Amino acid sequence: MELARRSWQSVAEDPPDVGLIPVGSVEQHGPHAPLGTDLLIAEAIAYGGAESADCETVVCPSVPIGISAEHRHFAGSLWTTPDTFRSYISEIVMSLVKHDVESIVLVNGHGGNIDALEEVAMTLTRQGDCQVVSFTWFNSLTDPPHPMGHGGPLETAALLAIDPALVREERIEEAAAAASSRWGEWIAGTNIAVDVDTFTENGVVGDPSVATKQLGEALLEEAVQNLTVVAETLETSGTQSP
Repeated sequence: MELARRSWQSVAEDPPDVGLIPVGSVEQHGPHAPLGTDLLIAEAIAYGGAESADCETVVCPSVPIGISAEHRHFAGSLWTTPDTFRSYISEIVMSLVKHDVESIVLVNGHGGNIDALEEVAMTLTRQGDCQVVSFTWFNSLTDPPHPMGHGGPLETAALLAIDPALVREERIEEAAAAASSRWGEWIAGTNIAVDVDTFTENGVVGDPSVATKQLGEALLEEAVQNLTVVAETLETSGTQSP
């Protein structure tokens, strides 16, 4: 199931039907959640999808750093430029295609990556050698009980379900007290905020105090089911023509 643990002979003899590439970020998620929140959630969903899918599916090594310059004022946050990110993702995908993996899902955990990943997926699919889709876990949810936020209820709940030790529960009250109620600073339907520190003191958007492990388990289960459907659909549909 893990590409990095297989030998080249095994891949040559039995190429996977679908490749899953977890993509995340290393950026602040408030005082209570780890910098790798987006990556940790994307990885958990990718592995869950690989286990559930009724097709030969492989999880590729993760892409940990994404488009996150908006978090640069918070210590520990890392980022790359959109051009570098798009090129890097594209070249990884084409490496898989070289080895006969023609259906690829970019399993994304970070909102800042969405536009670039969708552009990469469309561009590579239109070239005709592979079918690539971008799957962002929180956008796949049908009716989440809370807005997505940032380091807010959904991400905090997912972390609790993955491993409660990832969440500094003694700092959740602090995180909630200084959080912003929404992403950005909006005037006449326009977000005038460029960086996160201009609208949230501690980097949190939404109320993490309402997060529970049970909620996280439900969110992850739905996301894994949705990813499974996407992977199986790609496997049966095959490579599109340009």
